[in-house]
Amino acid sequence: QVQLVESGGGLVQAGGSLRLSCTVSGIIFSIDAMGWYRQAPGKQRDVVALITSGGATNYADSVKGRFTISRDNVKNTVYLQMNSLKAEDTAVYHCAARRGAFVAAWGQGTQVTVSS
Repeated sequence: QVQLVESGGGLVQAGGSLRLSCTVSGIIFSIDAMGWYRQAPGKQRDVVALITSGGATNYADSVKGRFTISRDNVKNTVYLQMNSLKAEDTAVYHCAARRGAFVAAWGQGTQVTVSS
């Protein structure tokens, strides 16, 4: 079983930056990729960024050039650096552990609010 704990959310003005962290513990040998998803009120949960065990990354079009996903395998932590934040980035951000296309575990979520 995999456990995920996020931190780093908060309130920031438009144009500002935040860094989210996700600490991973438990049985992680079968995890293929880690990802960040977000869910705004009344909307579905969408993928924001993914990073594979090999370090390959993929981003939603809406965050390309502004967000960067990275991982520290020694600390078992995944990060999401968010720059040039916009009001439409406001959402609850969830860390996820994936096996293929299947999400094996979710974090509890951290709120990011961007004021315009």
